[in-house]
Amino acid sequence: MEYINLGQCGLKVSRLCLGTMNMGSKQWKPWIFDEAQSEPLIRHALDSGINFIDLADFYSSGAGEEVVGRVLKRIANRDELVLTTKVGYPIGNGFNNQGHSRKHIMQSIDDSLRRIGTDYVDIYMLHYFDTSTPIEETWSAMNDIVRAGKARYLGVSTMYTWQLAKILWCCERYGYSKPVNMQLQLNCAYREEEREMIPFCRDQGLGISVFSPLARGLLSCDFNSVRNKTDFFTQEMYADATSLNVAHSVNRVAQARGVAPAQIAQAWVINHPGVDAMLVGADSVTQIDCALAALSTQLSEEERYELERNYTPCDVINDYTAGKRIARESRPARGFFAEDNLTTRNIA
Repeated sequence: MEYINLGQCGLKVSRLCLGTMNMGSKQWKPWIFDEAQSEPLIRHALDSGINFIDLADFYSSGAGEEVVGRVLKRIANRDELVLTTKVGYPIGNGFNNQGHSRKHIMQSIDDSLRRIGTDYVDIYMLHYFDTSTPIEETWSAMNDIVRAGKARYLGVSTMYTWQLAKILWCCERYGYSKPVNMQLQLNCAYREEEREMIPFCRDQGLGISVFSPLARGLLSCDFNSVRNKTDFFTQEMYADATSLNVAHSVNRVAQARGVAPAQIAQAWVINHPGVDAMLVGADSVTQIDCALAALSTQLSEEERYELERNYTPCDVINDYTAGKRIARESRPARGFFAEDNLTTRNIA
């Protein structure tokens, strides 16, 4: 396992981060793992050297934090872990049980700590940018959480670059703790964050952790999986022809290499110069091993072209652009991956 400092802060994290969205209660989603199913995955991740674990109060409506927290209490040393959880999406009922108001943030951190069974989280993150609450109110509350010792660092996720700039401006103006990490979506089928967010984070010293390296399962190329058939967000974000073309290119490169498509897709992400850590949401220990293999998988220039040739711009994926994806067209294949060569070599 490789370990790096997250951005310009002193916190050292494994380059793979265990995502836990699939752990909690099947009452939330049909593809969620319960506690008994989750423990072997968490244990294998820790045994593989992963010290970075990502949670959110939204996952399984709080049950995700409970399940992961109980498992970690049994098998891990808390001080050796880097735990992050997120706040913002609705959990429970009531108008104030969502968003980034001071009321909700202050209640949510206490609830998350209770569910996880810890006195503090290493990184407390905004799950998105709440446009209905003044950022001064939001970040004042986040800063108070650090001052109270309930979080060691702060982070953000899934927003426009100008919104992150507004947060940093607020920190500069009022002397608040700055975010140390941006968690964003990046994969072969979605690269819009390369335009503004990744360069801005690099310039400002934020670490970058990436979720959905497999495009919510699409780039595993198992098109008949339960996740690909039942996850609403997969259909909304990656149902266009271009995303499917990208998936087929991932499959071509993988078959030429003789490895799983997921390993190729993850190798593209983890070797991206703008990425510090990659989240791994695994359904099996084999999938964790696949991500480990991706760490040492170097892609050739020809392979990268094949993986990237289909990509064309699209709307940024966040809470404000649902249903607004634009039509996209792909570039033709070339070299080894041209159709004539594929036919000759029987690579589908």
